[in-house]
Amino acid sequence: MDKLINNKHQIANNSLHLAFALIELDKKSRCFGTDVPIYYSEIHVIMAIAEHPGIHVGGLADILGVTKGAVSEILKKLEKKALVIKEIDELNLSRYSLSLTEKGKTAHNSHLEYHSILNRMVEEELQNASEHDLAFLSDFLSSMISKVKNFNENF
Repeated sequence: MDKLINNKHQIANNSLHLAFALIELDKKSRCFGTDVPIYYSEIHVIMAIAEHPGIHVGGLADILGVTKGAVSEILKKLEKKALVIKEIDELNLSRYSLSLTEKGKTAHNSHLEYHSILNRMVEEELQNASEHDLAFLSDFLSSMISKVKNFNENF
């Protein structure tokens, strides 16, 4: 019985260590194939623009779940780094349409490759897992994500 409890504690500890390692990985700025450092919040704005070409600041704020002011601040940085172009929207002259520069597209593609590498790490670790093991792990992770989100909202 003690061994079972110890194994469960070890899984809990390893889960936390994995979460912290992933957070540390994301905190680090990367150049993503460009000549400028790009931070976590910036690359996710770039990703959202790539997925929604011509989007405006308000739409981007809605997608990212942040304020227009926060988006505007990040966009200023991305414009200085020559990653994003902000042009007056021809359909609504009171707002800006956003698109990526070639350098921004390079960063986005490099970011996609970064995620592919991380995905391959997981796939390699699971290559010998049975269907039962995969179903259990998938259900376990989904349940834990839900519980942690609920805990975060109510604690």
